[in-house]
Amino acid sequence: MLDTHRSMAPDFLTGGGEMGALMRAHDWAATPLGPPDNWPQSLRTSIRILLNTNHPMFIWWGPELIQFYNDGYRRTMGPERHPSALGQRGRECWDEIWHIIGPQIQQVMSGGGATWHENQLVPVTRHGRLEPVYWTYGFSPIDDGDKISGVLVICRDVTEDYLASVALRERESELARVQQIGKIGGLEVDLRSGFRNRRSPEYLIIHGLPPDASNETHEDWVRRIHPEDREATEKQFRDAVKGDVRDYTARYRIIRPSDGQVRWISVKSVIERDEAGKAIRLVGAHTDVTEQITAERALRQSEEEFRTLAEALPHHVWTARPDGQLNWFNPRVYEYSGATGDELMDQGWGRMVHPDDVPAATAAWAQAIRTGKAYEIEFRLRRADGAFRWFLARAVPARDENGKIVRWIGTNTDVHDQKTTEAQLAALNATLAERVREKTRERDRIWNVSQDLLLVADIDGTWRSINPAWTATLGWSEAELLHKTSEWLEHPDDRKKIDSELGHLAQGRPTIRFENRFRHKDGSYRWLSWTAVPDERKIYAVARDITAEKDAFERLKSTEEALRQSQKMEAVGQLTGGIAHDFNNLLTGIIGSLELMKIRLAKGHTDNIERYIDAATTSANRAAALTHRLLAFARRQPLSPRSIDANHLIGSLEDLLRRTIGEIIDLKIQTSKKLWSTLCDPNQLESALLNLAINARDAMPSGGRLTIRTSNARLDGVLSNNPALSPGDYICIDVADTGTGMAADVVARAFDPFFTTKPIGQGTGLGLSMIYGFARQSNGHVMIDSTPGAGTSVRIYLPRHDGDAAEEPMSSGSPGKNRASGETVLVVEDEPVVRGVITEMLTNEGYRIMEATDGPSGLQILNQEIRIDLLVTDVGMPGMNGREFADYAREVRPDLRILFVTGYAQSAAMAKGFLKPGMEMITKPFDVEKFSQRVREMVSR
Repeated sequence: MLDTHRSMAPDFLTGGGEMGALMRAHDWAATPLGPPDNWPQSLRTSIRILLNTNHPMFIWWGPELIQFYNDGYRRTMGPERHPSALGQRGRECWDEIWHIIGPQIQQVMSGGGATWHENQLVPVTRHGRLEPVYWTYGFSPIDDGDKISGVLVICRDVTEDYLASVALRERESELARVQQIGKIGGLEVDLRSGFRNRRSPEYLIIHGLPPDASNETHEDWVRRIHPEDREATEKQFRDAVKGDVRDYTARYRIIRPSDGQVRWISVKSVIERDEAGKAIRLVGAHTDVTEQITAERALRQSEEEFRTLAEALPHHVWTARPDGQLNWFNPRVYEYSGATGDELMDQGWGRMVHPDDVPAATAAWAQAIRTGKAYEIEFRLRRADGAFRWFLARAVPARDENGKIVRWIGTNTDVHDQKTTEAQLAALNATLAERVREKTRERDRIWNVSQDLLLVADIDGTWRSINPAWTATLGWSEAELLHKTSEWLEHPDDRKKIDSELGHLAQGRPTIRFENRFRHKDGSYRWLSWTAVPDERKIYAVARDITAEKDAFERLKSTEEALRQSQKMEAVGQLTGGIAHDFNNLLTGIIGSLELMKIRLAKGHTDNIERYIDAATTSANRAAALTHRLLAFARRQPLSPRSIDANHLIGSLEDLLRRTIGEIIDLKIQTSKKLWSTLCDPNQLESALLNLAINARDAMPSGGRLTIRTSNARLDGVLSNNPALSPGDYICIDVADTGTGMAADVVARAFDPFFTTKPIGQGTGLGLSMIYGFARQSNGHVMIDSTPGAGTSVRIYLPRHDGDAAEEPMSSGSPGKNRASGETVLVVEDEPVVRGVITEMLTNEGYRIMEATDGPSGLQILNQEIRIDLLVTDVGMPGMNGREFADYAREVRPDLRILFVTGYAQSAAMAKGFLKPGMEMITKPFDVEKFSQRVREMVSR
């Protein structure tokens, strides 16, 4: 920037830094003084000194041209005027302040002499804005013989110093006012010079000293301290001075010389130290806290009583310091908020107050603290569970005898229910009229547009008001329907039940989903579903046209019936082939063996006749087994459930299972140690396990491993892959093999009757269906998991039973042990052949037999005074069935033992609740040994 000026300055002006360079760049030939060589040496020296000084200076020449200025003045001018000010007219350079300095320059140029101005406010434009600047400056004339040729200006920017001095004076004045208002006595002690001190007027007043007490010594202060506090207080002071602390605080009593009163003094001081840590000065503030301490003592005396009372109150009770800081809460606050003491102390109500209520609560509390007036506001506080409730918060200041607030005492009263009710009432009252009008409009709109049939009638059934839907539904106009009862519309078959329902309404009982038919104007009838309630002397009813739904239901019912018939015929067709095939084979064996026996007996040949008897018996037993499997699949198998231990049952089958599967298959039994009991027919469970073992054996022709596991299973919900299994506790028996496995389509049909993958003649396809029927009949289920080449797992779920597991009764083992000892048995059976067989069996065992063909004839025998030890009756007799007959028999003879004989049961739950104590059941067909053993067990108990 300097390089843009001309280089014509004289060589002797080489000082002055940047401004020297500017001087060298100025055209001195134009100056009125002439060449510098003609200047006196003293002037040259003076100019050199001025150029090198830090004081800002410049010269006006002519008098308006700015001839030169030094570096100090450049800083005063600011970047807007440097370097263009050199050679510029003063009026143009300092246009904004020319009205201030122009008259002063004119005064100097006119011979008025030098001027000097201190701390002059001069608004100067610097850095692009007008700034209030304070200058201390002077104007001196430059004499040129007999005239004044220019003005030398010495100027210094004292803005910072001036403002600092003003601020200092204000702070000192403010400090004095604060000490006076707050009654704080200031003290300054020079610790290097024998504790010389300087004390403020307030200090003298607090300590009871006269205004002219300026020569007080340290000893004077010590003597003023109360004797009981003197030694400790002086030691504390000296220790603080000798130590390294900076903050010194103390509280002690003095005996005030002015009136002899004992006053408490609180001292807060700062000890200033030199670099070596030696104390050099103490500056302190003394305050008379006598009233405060007296109030604190009185407050402490009543604190315990206050807290005892506050803790017993059912409301929130709290206190705060005079500055508003909360400092105590009763137990109700902690119980409500769930917060700790530290959390409440740190955050106050802020952590509990509803965010929407915080501004108002904070402002009200601040105003109370500021004014000392009672605090009262409603806000919502969060409960420990997160819910908000409305509370009325009140707080009043507790004051000492001088009226000074020592603390705030507050309560929070739960007004949530009251406020909610008030708000609801206020809202209701504010909008009641409009709501009534709106509700009326809504009712009218609903009344007119509703597709339901709306009706208001008298309690006797006379119609008083209807909506347009009646006309749209039945075709009758409003005039045709009103002011009469509905009798003329009713279907003749419905009148009796309509009269009955109207009677119920007259008695105050509501009507729900009552259905009847009303006549349409075209003569047809429409089905209506009614809901009606009586109210005083009116009936308010809503009817819905359900004619289409009725028609759809009838069509659906017909469709479902056709579907069921179709499914039934399909099932019958599926079962017929297998049943016919198996029964034809079995009957061939039975009939053929009997005919051969008859031929040989006719010829008198009895040799080898047992072979035909065995063949017929074998075929008959197979027919019985087939019947049992069919009943099990149909869930019609009669069961004899009892509480069993599945682990024990499986253990008893282990030898039979090993012989069944052969030596090439490894059998592992893994039982749960704490397996629950279950309620089922143990014989059917044994048969199911044996069937599964045989299936596993056939799936492992080259050997493998069969594993039977038991475990407890708790199902908390419905299984997605088996929704038929209800939630609950079950035992699970898992029979798993390592065989060939099954494909998904085979698994899907595994439980279908007569479905088998075995070659013809090697399987009936009823094994798994029998297991499925047994499990479902026992309120359980069966699931299959199988993967081709990886084996099959069949899991049987049976419900948990809390009763004790019962052992299976052991066979007597000897026919002779089943013989009678003179007992009487009543046999009631409608089928002569079956009755004859049972009678023959029991007679051969030595029992005295009485027979009856049906229930009534059996009752005639029971009403006689005859000893009867056991009743054997068929379940499925015509007329009075066996179960009904047994009930009548128990009324006549309460302790009579009863053995039911049946080949068919009505439901899977038949045995549960069907058999009462002293009753048992045996299934047809049965052999002599099994029947005789069961009879012997019952009559001998």
